[in-house]
Amino acid sequence: MKVLVTDPISDAGLARLRDAGYEVVTDYDVDTEGVIEQIADVNGLLVRGTEITREVFEAAPNLQIVSRAGIGVDNIDIPAATDHGVIVANAPRGNVRAAAELTIGLAFSVASQVPQAHQRLIEGEWAKDDITRTELGGMTVGIVGLGRLGQEVGWRFDNLGLDVVAYDPYLGEDRADQMDVELLELDELLETVDMLSVQARLTEETRGLIGEDEIERFDGDFVVHTSRGGIIDEQALADAVESGDIKGAGVDVYSEEPPSKDHPFMTVEDIITTPHLGAKTRNAQVNVAVTAADQVIDALEGELVKNAINVPSVEATAYPRIRNYVEVAETASLVAMRLFDGRVEEIEITYAGDIADEDLDLVTAAVFKPYGWQDQVVNAPARIAERRGIDVTESRRRETKDFRNLLSVTVGNGAESLTVSGTLFAGEEPRLVEIDGYRVDAEPYGYMLLSRNRDEPGVIGAIGRILGDHNVNIASMSNARESIDGEALTVYNLDDPVDEETISDLLADDRITDVTLIDLEQR
Repeated sequence: MKVLVTDPISDAGLARLRDAGYEVVTDYDVDTEGVIEQIADVNGLLVRGTEITREVFEAAPNLQIVSRAGIGVDNIDIPAATDHGVIVANAPRGNVRAAAELTIGLAFSVASQVPQAHQRLIEGEWAKDDITRTELGGMTVGIVGLGRLGQEVGWRFDNLGLDVVAYDPYLGEDRADQMDVELLELDELLETVDMLSVQARLTEETRGLIGEDEIERFDGDFVVHTSRGGIIDEQALADAVESGDIKGAGVDVYSEEPPSKDHPFMTVEDIITTPHLGAKTRNAQVNVAVTAADQVIDALEGELVKNAINVPSVEATAYPRIRNYVEVAETASLVAMRLFDGRVEEIEITYAGDIADEDLDLVTAAVFKPYGWQDQVVNAPARIAERRGIDVTESRRRETKDFRNLLSVTVGNGAESLTVSGTLFAGEEPRLVEIDGYRVDAEPYGYMLLSRNRDEPGVIGAIGRILGDHNVNIASMSNARESIDGEALTVYNLDDPVDEETISDLLADDRITDVTLIDLEQR
């Protein structure tokens, strides 16, 4: 497989791709048109600032992932990627610490006028009596955007003794309470805080978010902006600082980069400017390159992409806690789909126990994989199901009767339904514990044979004999029954595949009412 890298990244990332066996092509001078010319046989694309447009995706029949070595993905047409089934992923943690530290550094520099003092001193001026520093301690800082960067910045400001409030219309009150941050509406925040710190992502909703009216409403002294250019009205901010309405600003990002020589910030003494240095530390460059490369590898190997933008994903720190439930969800859904007699019109996913508090989008997405709507898990599969006339519901509850955690998938058609439930034993081992009302203890691996039969002496022995006659070895089995002499369900884990002749011989025994073979190796 071929990976095209269009922007300089750390050698550590390139080595990761090559060690995985991929052909790596680097072209650091390429523009969008150049990408279009090369993209036809490319499977993975790793970028930083190169613009990836809809035309790129239209010319890329083999492309599976675009991985951004950094946080911002405003240079990638994400709706177009989704339309073409291409994963878009970023490296959100690799340079967050670096950007947060720069934000704090700019805050100190602006409040203490460090660059101005330095410049006047090297020009021979002893300006001690002209420069009055402002202490950050005791200030109220308002953070616009509580994503990963905003959270890191808020945590650091809090540890420095500042009161932290925030504006983020996409953050719930519960999550804000967990972070111990008070959420305010934007107008209230602007009128309340001493320092404004902008860490929002650039989207159509945030473009121009801090405009002339907002800057006039801002009643504080300092502004720091380290996320993405285009969120703040740059001319309005320059005018406010130059007039003294705002004492100072520290800016690392611009609507056009690099900014022109006549950019309004360039002539205002109390605006400190840096050339988009947020991610430019040695550690951060290695981290984002390795993370971006690993996500390309995960996508091309068919593994879960942890920091995907347009697919269900999960924070890397939470992934270990829910990883094995992905297998439970997929297996339970597959078994339910195969056993249900009729067209599926309803799917209900239920989480019970401690797992109900986790971010489970990735687990929920796995439920839909057996339906063939999960190739690259792009395009929220629940919406695909709804477009196909299938009602999808998800519910969570903290209490569970017999297990610490339980995941259940129920399929139905309004009149009939069938439920398959699973959990983890010893915290790691996936098990199916209920199939259509029968309590079982089935390990989801290899070849799984499910038999419905009458609960009579000799039936299990007959099944074993038939499988043995066809050289099929039973690795394990779990038997459950409704009542003595009633119907029973037995789950066999087999070491070998079962052919049609074997199935026919099993069904020839009138005590065996149904046999279903599920190949979990090929799911």
